[in-house]
Amino acid sequence: MEYLVIRSDEGRSLRDILRHRLFLSESAIRRAKWSGRLLVNGKPAPVRTVLHAGDRVSCLSAETVPAFTPKPYELALNIPWENDDLLIIDKPAPLASQSGRGHPDDSLENAVYAHLGRPERFVYRPVNRLDKGTSGLMAVARTPEEQARLQALLHTEAFQRAYLAVTEGVPAENEGVIDLPIAKQDGATIRRVVSPSGKPSVTHYRVLRTAGDRALLSLWLETGRTHQIRVHLAHMGCPVAGDFLYGTELSEIPGRFALHSCRIRFPLRSGETVELSSPLPPELEALLDGFPQP
Repeated sequence: MEYLVIRSDEGRSLRDILRHRLFLSESAIRRAKWSGRLLVNGKPAPVRTVLHAGDRVSCLSAETVPAFTPKPYELALNIPWENDDLLIIDKPAPLASQSGRGHPDDSLENAVYAHLGRPERFVYRPVNRLDKGTSGLMAVARTPEEQARLQALLHTEAFQRAYLAVTEGVPAENEGVIDLPIAKQDGATIRRVVSPSGKPSVTHYRVLRTAGDRALLSLWLETGRTHQIRVHLAHMGCPVAGDFLYGTELSEIPGRFALHSCRIRFPLRSGETVELSSPLPPELEALLDGFPQP
């Protein structure tokens, strides 16, 4: 990742250029600083270095060998948008976003590897991740620069995501904000709980319609905690339908639950904005007894 300092950047610090020209997050800058990967004109430099027109800034890649060797998984991916930097994938469920012990072969990671033609030096670069049981729009970068740029925008007004969820139970209010901290449950591997000792977590919701004891909710997040929507809705007494971890599994939607990433909006490097939407999958619509979609 390199940047040639131009005249209008004269006098800016290395940190400023890394943040606003290469779009690196503060945590990424710290990691690069500690490992000596920040260079100015080919030599290691502190982040306070004052730059001049013509200086060449470099941040060497820290990408490592993946824990699981990629294997081609021939899955017909629904890719509503792509360019040389990025793929936007409409992920089906159940499908693991990343390879792991439980899914070393059948993962979105391996499906992307196959889609890209099995490149020799493949690195999987998800910008955001969806749980195995969640479907919908997910961004996967093709370059480390694009991954760093978009991850720095996550949970800001610039990068917006919205979700649809079918819940067991109907919220008392038609819309609201769930502002409750979330922490890992003591002794649990993945389960989260609302806890005073947790990290700040904010979820906005609106009821779109109801069908008996179920509701269709639109949701958007200010924060991105693990399982945030699932934990908040379960705590409110309206768990996501089919959520085997925080509610009750449903035979109608085996292996998944009724949560769908329905909208994504983000800026390109050019300044243009991309906005995409994905409808509620038919198997989730069926949970609402065939009521018309909103």
